[in-house]
Amino acid sequence: MEEGRFRPDLYYRLNVFQIQLLALHDRKGDIPVLVDHFVRKFCASMNKRITRVSPNAMALLDRYQWPGNIRELENAIERAMVVAQEPEIREEDFALRLPVVEHTTRTLDDMERAHILAVLEDCKGNQTVAAEVLDIDRVTLHNKLKRYGWKRAATAEAL
Repeated sequence: MEEGRFRPDLYYRLNVFQIQLLALHDRKGDIPVLVDHFVRKFCASMNKRITRVSPNAMALLDRYQWPGNIRELENAIERAMVVAQEPEIREEDFALRLPVVEHTTRTLDDMERAHILAVLEDCKGNQTVAAEVLDIDRVTLHNKLKRYGWKRAATAEAL
C-alpha cells in the first residue's frame, strides 16, 4: 500500500476475517498428517511407491524445530522422496540438522562445583584471582571449596 501498488482499501477488504495459525513447531500433532499428504503428493508426481516413513524418520521430523514451517517440511519431504529407496523413507534420507542438545542428569550443585574447579585450575589455584573471575567474594569461594572437599595441592584432580 505504501508503494502504491495496492488500493488503499484492499488490506481492510481482505482483513474481514483473520486466520492465525501457530508455527509448525508448536503444533507437532499436524506433522504426521502433513507428512502423509506430502508423501502421497510426491509419490504421484515422481511415480514412486513409498508406502511408509520409518519411526526414526518420524521422530526426527518431530524433534526438528521447522523455522520454515510447512514449506520447509514440504521441501524436506520432497528431497527425501528423491533419495529414498522404496518402499520407505528413512532418517538418513533427510538433510535436516538438529542442534545438539546436551542432556545431563547433573545437579546444579554439581555444575557449579565443576565450573568453580575449572576456573580455579585456570587460575593455577589462586583463590583471590578465581574469586574475581567468578565475581564472588573470596570467603564465599573458600566456603564452597571447603564444602566440595577441595585441597590446595589437588586443583586438577579435585573431586
